[in-house]
Amino acid sequence: MKNVRTIIHALSLVLLLTSQTGWNVQAETAQYPNRPAVEASSETNKNERKIVIVSAAGDVGQAVQEVEESLPSAEIRQVYETVYGGFSLDLPERDIPKLEALSSIGRVDDVAIYQARLEGSIPFVGGGRESAKHEDAGGEPITGKGVKVAVIDTGVDYQHPDLQRNFKGGYDIIDEDEDPMETKPKQGIPTLHGTHVAGIIAANGRIQGVAPDAEIYAYRALGPGGQGTTEQVLEAIEKAVEDEVDVLNLSLGNTVNGPDWPTSLALDRAVDKGVVAVTSSGNSGPNMWTVGSPGTSSKAISVGASVPPIQVPYITLFKQERKIELTPMTGTRPWELKKDVELVNVGHGLEEDFQANDVKGKLVLAKRGRTTFEEKLKAARSAGAKGVLIYNNIEGTFAGGTLEQLDIPGASISKADGEWLLEQSAKDAKPSYIRTMYERKQDVMAPFSSRGPVTETWEVKPDLVAPGVAIESTIPNGYLGLNGTSMSSPHVAGAAALLVQLHPEWTPEQIKAALMNSTKALVDEDGRSYMPHEQGTGRLDISKALEAETLVYPGTLTFGIWSKEAIRTKRELQVTIENTSDAARTYHITPPIGELDGVQWETPYATEIPAGEMRTVQLAADIMPALLSEGLHAGQIEITGDKDSIRVPYVLFMEEPDYPRVMAFQFAHGDEKDSYYYEYYLPGGAEESGIALYDPDTYEFITYLVSNTDSDRGMISGELHHPKLKPGSYKALVFAKQDGVEDTVEAMIEIGEDVLLNEP
Repeated sequence: MKNVRTIIHALSLVLLLTSQTGWNVQAETAQYPNRPAVEASSETNKNERKIVIVSAAGDVGQAVQEVEESLPSAEIRQVYETVYGGFSLDLPERDIPKLEALSSIGRVDDVAIYQARLEGSIPFVGGGRESAKHEDAGGEPITGKGVKVAVIDTGVDYQHPDLQRNFKGGYDIIDEDEDPMETKPKQGIPTLHGTHVAGIIAANGRIQGVAPDAEIYAYRALGPGGQGTTEQVLEAIEKAVEDEVDVLNLSLGNTVNGPDWPTSLALDRAVDKGVVAVTSSGNSGPNMWTVGSPGTSSKAISVGASVPPIQVPYITLFKQERKIELTPMTGTRPWELKKDVELVNVGHGLEEDFQANDVKGKLVLAKRGRTTFEEKLKAARSAGAKGVLIYNNIEGTFAGGTLEQLDIPGASISKADGEWLLEQSAKDAKPSYIRTMYERKQDVMAPFSSRGPVTETWEVKPDLVAPGVAIESTIPNGYLGLNGTSMSSPHVAGAAALLVQLHPEWTPEQIKAALMNSTKALVDEDGRSYMPHEQGTGRLDISKALEAETLVYPGTLTFGIWSKEAIRTKRELQVTIENTSDAARTYHITPPIGELDGVQWETPYATEIPAGEMRTVQLAADIMPALLSEGLHAGQIEITGDKDSIRVPYVLFMEEPDYPRVMAFQFAHGDEKDSYYYEYYLPGGAEESGIALYDPDTYEFITYLVSNTDSDRGMISGELHHPKLKPGSYKALVFAKQDGVEDTVEAMIEIGEDVLLNEP
């Protein structure tokens, strides 16, 4: 299925540049008529070959041998013994049940697709000159000197003047050589992501990274267009750990919210081997359950995005009080409109829409979908427009961008705001005029930042947040400001490098604790504290992390799920308190007494810890379910000792959480003419699931493209051949039903066209 995978890679690029919020999950609404009863379908051709990731139940070599003996048609591709304990395998799909039945096989997973998710932000979080004020045991300033940081990404432009002195090597997984340079135009769609990430970590030239003396090792796991697979990312992690790097940074991810996806497990094992692993949480916010793998790794540091000090543009309509916040699009000219500008609606921004409207010198409003952001912006520029506003076609906001740098300002707004502008414009026969204003903003969550928790384990993710909006860093042949948790993660990876230099004897668990224990708790613009699953412990503060003398881990707690049927239940968790100072300290533990009715806390009042030692203490929650409402409850436990005061946020759920039953939908052309590849993820399994097709205009049910019953948790995928459908666009409703709850994912798909996938 090599060609299918290549096509899926191109699809992921479209999602990165035109759909950074990912797919919206929502309950099915009345606009869709009732579907017929689901019957399991068998459209997939079981003779098709498929690449899977296999986890061995015991010895990897023994598992490989048993597979070769039992499944002669299977082909071993890559063996992962360092960080995963398994291998990738190419085999006929019909043989997967035989594979799963072998005694040496632990589990089998599909290959998922991964996509690549300064200067003002680094001093803001206590880096740069502030971190250099500290000294290590040898009297050297703390700049990351001697620390090896692996950038698993699209490669790095090691010829960039700000990165030349820091680049020390790496490997190109895509081309299988030792030249991890970014993709250049002659090789395919060029990339810049890894160079931008590397600059945030360790640029040392015109701009300075968080750890300007750290050593950069680049592992190119994402090829042309910034795309890669589980197989390639696993190999990159494996090679980096074998090269004995100190810190891993993975500013990439998918939308699979599960703790045991192969890349998440690989990072857990990398941490066990002494490597600090840092990863982005994803750009699919602001809803719950949107954090994706490998940001779901239990032991890695998952990083969300906050806003550094910036000027945020807002727009208003003449004589209207409503203010609409803009999210400027990366790759476009900065939004610096100063005069009132006439607004013109251009539908979806197709060429015929611009031909039908005079937009010269005006601001155009276009609906998301039908074409890419880049196509809309180029058409607007050619027609002489002053700028472009793109409003969402699903609820919520989104962050978008273009690969090519375009000399026209572009910004995105929510569906509600776009429809309001249309409504107001329709009320007045005269043209509507837009006025731009600017407000300073900092230390709030970026709306696109993915939120947790993690399904199945209910762990808090992200672990912390760092600046991820308008971050200027290095790119091939220059510099560029970008948005995303991809920009937040390297801030933390650089901070980890500083801590490794200061405390070379510390374990990854201690490094993670220092970073999480020292954060600044954030509140939104209305003064409401963000929940733990939104911000983790808070925003990165490097200066405080370098000064840490008390470590508390884990940095967040989950008390899991509680049933209303239980009369009374107690649950105990352990927390380790470590005194790294040179004097004994007495620590007091203050539970959130009175903050949560129905919970009685049992904690030791005080515990004395000698210098350089640690103690493990029990924290117990005695819960009376009848007094608690259903849903998510959260708070924080405070641990104080001497001058240190550390917050440990916690979450607990009453009854089964309302997590999405389906996610991570992909659809693309297959290997053969009139064939199509699909995949979607079921975080909790499903009694019924599938892909229902509707007329995009009337919402009339047409047929089931895929239907399955009684599916286990995991990725559902297959290839469809010659579907009996007229060529054209269809509204796809991907659905999953479990325990009486049904969730759906909406997307527009093309049948019979040379288009992979329109924007959702």
